[in-house]
Amino acid sequence: MNKRSASIKRETTETSIKVEITLDGSGDYEIMTGVRMFDHLLSQLARHGMFDIKITGNSSDQHHLVEDVGICLGKAFAQALGEKKGIVRMAHAVVPMDEALAMVAVDIGGRGYCHVETKFAGEAIAELSTDLVRHFLESFAIEAKLNLHARVLSGVNDHHKAEALFKAMARALDSATRIDDRLGGDVPSTKGIIER
Repeated sequence: MNKRSASIKRETTETSIKVEITLDGSGDYEIMTGVRMFDHLLSQLARHGMFDIKITGNSSDQHHLVEDVGICLGKAFAQALGEKKGIVRMAHAVVPMDEALAMVAVDIGGRGYCHVETKFAGEAIAELSTDLVRHFLESFAIEAKLNLHARVLSGVNDHHKAEALFKAMARALDSATRIDDRLGGDVPSTKGIIER
């Protein structure tokens, strides 16, 4: 099997982002965006998805930083998957973190769509705006060309809710990107192709 990895750079007047991802990794990560809580959540994707991820990001505006990291990580994810031959494609995960419980379901089917259901009690988790959790997931799903449904089923603490969401997304993506030997390298679609 070819190494499933990709690297994306994005330079705009608002942000400077570099993302590297290896899907068949060991959960290693180097993440520095300048927003510690965002780095913490992104590290959950790497560790619990068993993806090797390197991200560096700079911006004077948190909204554009989070959005552009989502765009770049989504593009890198899609590029690393290539033609998506032999992947499981659809998966879900339910993850608890103390009193919080999150569910994420994904379909790597070539169409970007995101639906997020969560209510945060506050406007920020540490220095990260809570609305940017949803915005990151949307930006990532659209650029990765996958369906992403994310729900916080229960919880009180905003940190726990967000972290459970990212861990559930990691586990769902790990399962969906795995190679199913029964497919014999075929694309998991009755169309015979998953759009890139």
